[in-house]
Amino acid sequence: MPIHLDIVTPERKEFSAEVEMVEIPGIEGELGVLPNHAALVTSLKPGELRYKLDGKETVLAVGEGIVEVQGSSVAVLTDLAVGDADIDEKIVEEALKRAEDRLKEIPSDEAEEQAALQAVIAKSIAQLQLKRRR
Repeated sequence: MPIHLDIVTPERKEFSAEVEMVEIPGIEGELGVLPNHAALVTSLKPGELRYKLDGKETVLAVGEGIVEVQGSSVAVLTDLAVGDADIDEKIVEEALKRAEDRLKEIPSDEAEEQAALQAVIAKSIAQLQLKRRR
C-alpha cells in the first residue's frame, strides 16, 4: 500500500507521487512515515527528506515548513526542496559565509534578523551536507 507524497514550495509543486515510505526532519526529530500512519501536523526543520519510490531512495535538502500526515498521504509545505544535482556548492558556501559574517555583526536586540540569518545558515548547511555526501 503506497503513501501519496506532495512536496510544495512557494515556487511550485516539487514532487507528487505514490511512494513506499517517507523520512522527514521534524522539529522534534526524524519522522518515518509508512502507510496508515497516525494523523499529525508538525513543523519541518532544515535537513534531509528521504522517500523511497520503486525501491530507490531519493534525498532532498529541505528548509523550514509544515508537514501534514493523514493516513496514507503526506503533504510537505517548505521554503526549500532541492536535490543534490541542483545544488551549486560554491554559491551555497558563499551564502553561508555571508550569513555567518552578518550574524556576528547584528546587535543582540535584533532577534528577528538573527532568526532569519540562522534559518539561512541551517538551510545552507543542509544543502552542503547533502551535496558532499553524494
